[in-house]
Amino acid sequence: MRRRAWLTLGAVVLGGGGVVTYAVASPSSGHGAGGQAKRPVKVYDLTLKGATNGGRELPRTDTERFSMLGVSWTGATKRLHGTAQVRTRSVETGQWSGWHDLEAADPLEDPEAGPDARGASEPLWVGPSDGVQVQVVHRDGSTSAGLPRGLQVNLVDPGVVTAAETKAEPAAYMADATPGDSASPTDSASPDDSASPADSASPSESATATESVTPTDSAPATDPASPSDSASAAPTDSASASPSASTPTAPPSTVPEPPIVSRSGWGADESLSPDPSDYNADVKAVFVHHTDGTNDYACSDSAALVRGIYAYHTQVSGWNDIGYNFLVDKCGTIFEGRKGGVDLPVLGAHTYGWNREAAGIAVLGDYTSIGATDAALASVARIAAWKLGQYGADPATTVQLKAGATQKNFFGTSFTAGTSYTFNRISGHRDGFNTQCPGNSLYPQLPTIRAWASGPVQGLKLTSLSGASLSGSTYYTKGAITAKWSTTTPGSLISKFQVLVDGKVAATAAGTATSVGATLGAGSHTVAVRAVHQSGKTTTTAALTVVTDTTAPAFTTAPTLSLRTGTVSTTAVPVTLGWKATDNAALKSVSLLSPTTATFGPTTTGSSRTANSGTASVWSMKAYDYAGNTRTSSPSFTPVILQETSAAKSGTWTTRSSTSYLGGKSYSSGTKGASLSWTFTGRSAAWVVSRASTSGQAYVYVDGTKVATVDLKSSTTSYRQAVWTKTWSSSAKHTVKIVVVGTSGRPTVTTDGLVYIK
Repeated sequence: MRRRAWLTLGAVVLGGGGVVTYAVASPSSGHGAGGQAKRPVKVYDLTLKGATNGGRELPRTDTERFSMLGVSWTGATKRLHGTAQVRTRSVETGQWSGWHDLEAADPLEDPEAGPDARGASEPLWVGPSDGVQVQVVHRDGSTSAGLPRGLQVNLVDPGVVTAAETKAEPAAYMADATPGDSASPTDSASPDDSASPADSASPSESATATESVTPTDSAPATDPASPSDSASAAPTDSASASPSASTPTAPPSTVPEPPIVSRSGWGADESLSPDPSDYNADVKAVFVHHTDGTNDYACSDSAALVRGIYAYHTQVSGWNDIGYNFLVDKCGTIFEGRKGGVDLPVLGAHTYGWNREAAGIAVLGDYTSIGATDAALASVARIAAWKLGQYGADPATTVQLKAGATQKNFFGTSFTAGTSYTFNRISGHRDGFNTQCPGNSLYPQLPTIRAWASGPVQGLKLTSLSGASLSGSTYYTKGAITAKWSTTTPGSLISKFQVLVDGKVAATAAGTATSVGATLGAGSHTVAVRAVHQSGKTTTTAALTVVTDTTAPAFTTAPTLSLRTGTVSTTAVPVTLGWKATDNAALKSVSLLSPTTATFGPTTTGSSRTANSGTASVWSMKAYDYAGNTRTSSPSFTPVILQETSAAKSGTWTTRSSTSYLGGKSYSSGTKGASLSWTFTGRSAAWVVSRASTSGQAYVYVDGTKVATVDLKSSTTSYRQAVWTKTWSSSAKHTVKIVVVGTSGRPTVTTDGLVYIK
């Protein structure tokens, strides 16, 4: 048996007569200034007393500060055939929590264990607390018969060790607490232990934790393990090949080592683990665990949580060291677990019957009902890939492991000591042992961990090409592009990304990047993104066709205005804007920039608009191609209204006055052969009239040639109507003449002038 030279032992008598045995861990001599304990790790053991319901309890009791607790009992092979519940008082709020059930670990027989090796529940992280209440009842709820002896609640204060924790620690807790300063309890425990004869605890059962023993895997002959939420690190195996006491050489890995917080980094007191490390021959597999307890911890508390588990494993359970090889918090921080070298095959105590050939990784928290965070999964994948990569193992494959104990796992599969069985390289605790660990929500996430650890990169998608526009199935660019992508594999497991242009690497980005730029030469190219996993495995997106185009679009028909039919006013002359734009690659759109704005598709060549009369307006249009090249054309046009008074007339015409007419006046004639003529220089013209049910017909002559007969009859009366238009290919001098036909019964023609565009 190995004595715990690191403990300072003492006792505090509570106000109600209860006895607290405490142990103080001294800081290890190897700590630097940043690792000196500002408040040492302490464990307080409070003996549970008989309760009126036949169970064991500790009434509400004031305590020294602690953040983790569990229940333990005499005899490491004994089961707790009952329910242990605890509630605690928060230091911050002074409020009591609700009741929490503690999960008991399965019994483990250890022939080398000394008298201080104890059975224990899983430790529960509750955060800074200064009060506790405990109740333990037999499974039938009415008697303590069958409850193990020596029931205690064990309170762990992980202390304040690191510089970062010192900065965050309230001043009231900076000094080392003195055991004699313990406050009196609110509800004192009974001084008498009213246990039944079957559970005759003696006063010596107050824990005095003077010995530390590291158990070994040896299956109990009876009382086989049943499923539980236990994530407890199991003792080491005894049926496989013996570990090596000599320090082996660390082999290189096929993947990079992830950042790992060292034992000194999380404040391990090495005097708690005085014995030298044992080593396996290699690491064939990794078992994933959860530590149980709460998920509400702050990641700044993770180091303290690890220290608490370390103290609980060594000081309460009686092991020589923390059981897990590595621990990972919900923010993805990786902590070194069992000592001996992170790059070496250290023999751990995490998965009963399988420790000889495997490493154990525990995720801090309880993942029974909720899954682990992506950050935690990524870090588990990284550490698993690194450890397996040291021995050339692909995390996605299976392996034969030799059983170190005869037992069944959670699924009912039987194992016989000395026989080999097939396991995934990354397995869950429940695959090898009868436990619910790593929880019903984390266990289904193991395939994701395997895929991330092994590669290739999962879910690679080329999400966009900035600097290029898509037309059909082809992208067009002026040359400079930025490829953007996404993956489901975290960037921490990706070595790099490469942009491939025509199959060759054109640009490279880090594994955590999500975009990178490249410049393409003239012509058509293929563009793809290749992701390189840290394992070297690659995956590539489907190639996109990208055309580099630096030629601007052209207006093969410049923007022009022509008059159209419709209602005319001095501020709104109906016109048609026409154009034709082309591009050598792919025309995207054409926009009207002034005198108003509009956007048109690539095949549109005209639009009905209105224009102010008597004012020159710039009609500016811009053509865009898919590559981003543009061309602008900005001609100027002026619609002009020629009143009827400016016309050369023949025959009889009567002047009419009304606000409905252009300029307030118009000419009207019912005389056959009466005419009006306008001469102008322009490229488009429109005759403006009034229409009614009694309106007659007129002939239209252009430059002396009859071109149309226009009937002005309408069922409704309307004014200022452009009823006839004519457009020429270019501007020139023209004469438009209208002649009254003298239609029988409705000979009258009322004209309101002529509009032309110059």
